[in-house]
Amino acid sequence: MERIRKSSLVAVVVLLLFLWLGREVRGNRTLAFDTAVRGTVHGWASVPLTWLMVGTTQLGAPWVLIVVTLLAGWRFSVKGHRRVAAVLAISTIGVAALEESLKTVYQRIRPVAFFGYDEPMTYSFPSGHATTCLCFYGLLAVIVTQWIASPRRRRIVWIITVLLVALIGFSRVYLGVHYPTDVLGGYALGAAWIIGVVRIASPIGGKPLRPS
Repeated sequence: MERIRKSSLVAVVVLLLFLWLGREVRGNRTLAFDTAVRGTVHGWASVPLTWLMVGTTQLGAPWVLIVVTLLAGWRFSVKGHRRVAAVLAISTIGVAALEESLKTVYQRIRPVAFFGYDEPMTYSFPSGHATTCLCFYGLLAVIVTQWIASPRRRRIVWIITVLLVALIGFSRVYLGVHYPTDVLGGYALGAAWIIGVVRIASPIGGKPLRPS
């Protein structure tokens, strides 16, 4: 029960953070911060880093997440864990639909992209890459670590997951297709979503999505 209370508190905090960021964005009160961070990040530009960020950002692209979700779902189903596969798929599709809907609520126009990168046609807040990659890779890490007995290996999985999600979010700011607060809002929304999914999909007091 203590774990449930803590996770619920975290979910409330990150959800409130998202709502606060959304209010600040709609009031155009984050522009100074966003501009300063964009300028600083753009100052780090180099050809190798740009190529790295172009490749990294694809790891959060919708088509990549769809392919990986299908592959992971197929693998879990073959192993007899259809419930896990269903939760992963429903979570990814659901949060993608949610963030697209919220984009139309906030209607924040995207910044001008750097390096001639293709400008997405959708609104900017919250970042879809930040939201969906945190939810997908985070939930996948929750699931996979249930099969890993070694605490050291579990930590390695989480470190890789955190670094991957952080790099994808950073790539959106580096390429200029999102403001920093878009990415932060996406992370906050994604964190609230994934906590909710894990809590709903798990038995009270049990381990999240533990294979049956």
